[in-house]
Amino acid sequence: MEERLVFVIGPPRSGSTLLSRMLGAHSAITSPPEPHLLTPLAHLGFYERVETAPYDPIITQRAAREIVAALPNGEQDYLDALRACADKVYEQLLAPTGASLLLDKTPAYALVLDFAARLYPKARYVVLTRNPMAVWSSFVSSFFDGDHEAAHAHNPLLERYVPAVARFLREASVPMHHVRYEDLVASPEQHMREISDFLGVEFEPGTVEYGSSSAGGAESAKGLGDPITVAGESRPTTKSVDRWAEDMAGDPSKVAQAEQILTRLTDPDLETWGFSRGEIEQQLASVDAGGQRKRGRGLSRYTLERRVLVGLRRNIHTNALGRLVRRVREACDVLLR
Repeated sequence: MEERLVFVIGPPRSGSTLLSRMLGAHSAITSPPEPHLLTPLAHLGFYERVETAPYDPIITQRAAREIVAALPNGEQDYLDALRACADKVYEQLLAPTGASLLLDKTPAYALVLDFAARLYPKARYVVLTRNPMAVWSSFVSSFFDGDHEAAHAHNPLLERYVPAVARFLREASVPMHHVRYEDLVASPEQHMREISDFLGVEFEPGTVEYGSSSAGGAESAKGLGDPITVAGESRPTTKSVDRWAEDMAGDPSKVAQAEQILTRLTDPDLETWGFSRGEIEQQLASVDAGGQRKRGRGLSRYTLERRVLVGLRRNIHTNALGRLVRRVREACDVLLR
């Protein structure tokens, strides 16, 4: 099964939904909604702890380590068992489609890449990176209605994902192809030809024109991922490449936050992503922080939902409202993810 698996690796808002739609339009590739299959397997207690899990994580981790130590082949037997679980799910997703490859695009895998690479060392990994400031701005705008402080308190996205993906690109020994979002949307045919070669399939023009009626990527339009931009286009566009600077214009606090985040990222990690610190600093310096603030997105069901969720989460005081409010906040957290 692992030789029929393709993982698209990238943080949220990196363009991974676009890339999965493009690849899912290929006749040999099926791209189901984000499975989120490997992350819970990676957190069963042996490799990581889940402090808020509804069981005692310390006891679970200790027990898992003892069980693994007692297996005839130790850790390898444990990995084989987890792989068998994932294989069964992947096989059942792939079999009815008639496709030869199954694509799993789950952004959270970027935080368990060591585990994924050990579980599926022969799978193919397409790693997508994007200007970190564009990733952050899109995350703030899309999921937090522009509230950059609430977004960072909820999830310091760049500080978590940039080092993890950069280390994977430098150190992992799995079959891997790296592409920058900016390059993909600027020259989609060239890069889809290169990715097709990497995956061992013939290039199909439908992967570029993924939204056309003849493209076969309907399944990849479902599920989690970008609910607005990708669904509103029929092929890659460069419209969003510089949008992050427009989103920060007129708001000095957003620019200041971006500069602070940048100081927490290392030069080697940025270079591995395909961007230099000097380049990003120059881009931030050119943002007109004192100019006219950009208007927010037009009101839609999705943007209204985001505003309600962010507002609820920001104004909830759990110590005063008790169990009901804690459940509301937990629901907001889940939905914001």
